[in-house]
Amino acid sequence: MPTVLNKIERGTYRDSVALMRVSRRVTDLPGVELASLMIGTPSNRELLRGSGLLSREGEQVGPNDLVIAVRAKDERTARDAVESAVRFLSEREAENSGTPSARSLSGALELLPGANLALISVPGAFAAHEARSALQRGLNALVFSDNVPLDDELALKTLAKEKGLLLMGPDCGTALIAGTPLAFANAVPRGDVGIVSASGTGLQEVSCLIARLGGGVSHGIGVGGRDLDARIGALGMLSAIDALEDDAGTKTVVLISKPPAPQVAQRVMERVKKSRKRFVVCFLGESGKTLRDAAEEAMNRKIAPFELPQLKKQKGAVKGLYCGGTLCSEAKQIFAAKGLKGHSFIDLGDDDYTRGKPHPMIEPELRNEHVAAALADPGVGVLLMDVVLGFGSHTDPAGVLLKNRLSSKPVVVSVVGTEGDPQGWSRQVAALRAAGVAVAPSNAHAAELAASLVS
Repeated sequence: MPTVLNKIERGTYRDSVALMRVSRRVTDLPGVELASLMIGTPSNRELLRGSGLLSREGEQVGPNDLVIAVRAKDERTARDAVESAVRFLSEREAENSGTPSARSLSGALELLPGANLALISVPGAFAAHEARSALQRGLNALVFSDNVPLDDELALKTLAKEKGLLLMGPDCGTALIAGTPLAFANAVPRGDVGIVSASGTGLQEVSCLIARLGGGVSHGIGVGGRDLDARIGALGMLSAIDALEDDAGTKTVVLISKPPAPQVAQRVMERVKKSRKRFVVCFLGESGKTLRDAAEEAMNRKIAPFELPQLKKQKGAVKGLYCGGTLCSEAKQIFAAKGLKGHSFIDLGDDDYTRGKPHPMIEPELRNEHVAAALADPGVGVLLMDVVLGFGSHTDPAGVLLKNRLSSKPVVVSVVGTEGDPQGWSRQVAALRAAGVAVAPSNAHAAELAASLVS
């Protein structure tokens, strides 16, 4: 019988990304079925309970505690795995020992008195309080945390507007502020294109395409996926537009979002008409414009085509397996615009697939079981996927994908990234091409290529 073992570290906090990485390392240990390290919030306890990882001892974890949860083949293996988790956490702490640290916002400001931005990555239940504290101290705030109530988001963005500050997020996964990449962002050169995006991977795709077209980004401001909801009213996007309007280094502004509420779209467009600057608006699904189109329009030039392998027409359906939610939506919309039906597209970064697990951009191994199933499915003719590089992403996502035997069916991939990224865009592309994968120059190109193989 498998053994479930929990260990509580009282009064201990670790960043969620660090916990996800350690969770994966422990899960990979021999004899371990599943492991998860989480802060003991009620929602996280529920996730552990649903995964069969919460023991009687773990039920006593509090919101200020860390719980290490392991399910293994026997008690000895479970105990060894818990000890390994503690050791892995200590290793990460040692790696960061040279970095100044503080236990509170006040302490952080004593270390960095000139700071003007706070990045908040705490459980959603506490994120609004921390963001409000930052705003009240005159700091702009990037809220990486998700699961923040909509009422709190509205209150925070209203407060930020009153104070003339930017509130990015909640659930802001990407930003490029004055050349500094934050969260899941890429190494993009400075330039005169400003981006305001309600999508993290949308911002990544457009900024990287601009870089490959020879341009650069002044600022990339993420506003969170719900900003253009009717209740929020694009408060974040409108404030970001105001900020870029006043920025001398920004000549063109690109706006990115999934389809907004109609009245919100009208409000944004009215603001755009009043601006002195050039705007490119890409509300996916409304005008048929793709992220590729937005980058090309911003730079007034076209993306050069890639040399692709000769691929034959296929009888089966296209299976899209995506790490980036907006990239998945874009592919789906391209197929819909062509009138193609019967194909499926899955956003593996959606909450349904990541409960108690790291995001597939952090740990792309999670996609491999879906890839294997699609390769074995006689009804699938073509696989369509993204490989997302950058800070925070896996060190070798192409290598992880190539653990699958991809030669049995046509595989079409786009690689989001730049040469300056830790993974190296050209190295990742070369590895995929060497395995016979068709690498397209953008996500839109990849979706169009896949569509052409089955239409």
